[in-house]
Parts: sequence; structure tokens; C-alpha cells
Amino acid sequence: MVTRADVQGRLGAFEVRSIFPGPDTRSAAVVILVAPCHGHRGIWLTRRPAGMSRHSAQFALPGGRLDPGETPHEAALRELHEEMGIKLGAETIIGDLDDYRTRSGYVISPTVAWIDEEIEPTPNPDEVEHVFHIGLGELAEAAPVFETIAESERPVMALPLLGRLIHAPTAALMYQFTAVALRGDDIRVADYEQPLFAWR
Repeated sequence: MVTRADVQGRLGAFEVRSIFPGPDTRSAAVVILVAPCHGHRGIWLTRRPAGMSRHSAQFALPGGRLDPGETPHEAALRELHEEMGIKLGAETIIGDLDDYRTRSGYVISPTVAWIDEEIEPTPNPDEVEHVFHIGLGELAEAAPVFETIAESERPVMALPLLGRLIHAPTAALMYQFTAVALRGDDIRVADYEQPLFAWR
């Protein structure tokens, strides 16, 4: 059984690589919330509404842009509350993963949080069309797949989950979480490409 101490210890031993946002990028944060649901521990994933102006109908971890003066941890927890109705304190944060630069102009800082109680999400319909709970065992078994596109020399990365392919950047962050936090592997994902639909 995976414990908080195990995951926190592996994250603590991991050397996080940060990216300083430039003039053409904006800072964003996401949260990978490790939580139980119906007796099984996993992480929460969302799908954005089809009517959103950007990244519509895409799978995403709870998160968004940093407000002025916010830290990535503060933004991650705020967005979790705004998108899924889950309000957590800083004591639930157990570590971080590498920053990831997206094709749409963001530098995403992933925060990992852990809770032991089951909390029922109340998603904000303006930002979340559906929520999914993906078990840690399912995550561990999901082997990444790679595609080539003419527009990039880097491979497009995806994870087969929920009966479909979930692409980077979300898949890249989930894959690094699985490798680092669950297995203790030192894996980097910054060079994994995103599909063309995520470039906008």
C-alpha cells in the first residue's frame, strides 16, 4: 500500500527543475491531489467544458494562472477550490514536480497534495464538465505512447487512460508523478511534445 510518507519521501529526494517565465510566457500551477474515492486512492482529473474559449473539452489537472503575488502552491490550492469545490490547507502539500513549458504560452508548476479523507467534489460547471478519479494502480500500469508530427522534432506524448489517450501537458505531468512519487524513478518530461490542438 502506498503511504503518504513513501510519496513525500520520494518527492523530497527529487531535484525539481524550475523554469523562469519569460516575457512571452505566463505562470500557472496545477495540483495533483492524491485522495481516496470509494475506498481506492488515486488522483483527480477534470475535463474542460466544450464551450470554453481556450483548451475546450481537454483533460486537465485542476489549476490555472497565478494571480499577482501568488505562489504556485497558493494558486494550485485556490484553483482546486474554485474548480472542484475542494478547499485544502498548505499542510496537505507534500512536494513538487518539474515545471513544464506549454506550447500555448504557460509555464506550469505542479504541486502534489495528499488527503486521507474522502471528499466529494462539487465541480464548477463554468470550468469543469466532468471529473474523473484515476486509481494509483491504473496510473502505474499506463505505459506512455508516442506519436510523431511534422511540426516538431520532439515526440508527442500520451497516456492510455479512461478508454482514450490523454496527451501532454497533462499526461506528461501525470507520468512524472507516477514515476517519481510512486516508483522513485528520476524521470524528466520537459521534452515531451504536445498535440497540435494543445498549441492554441
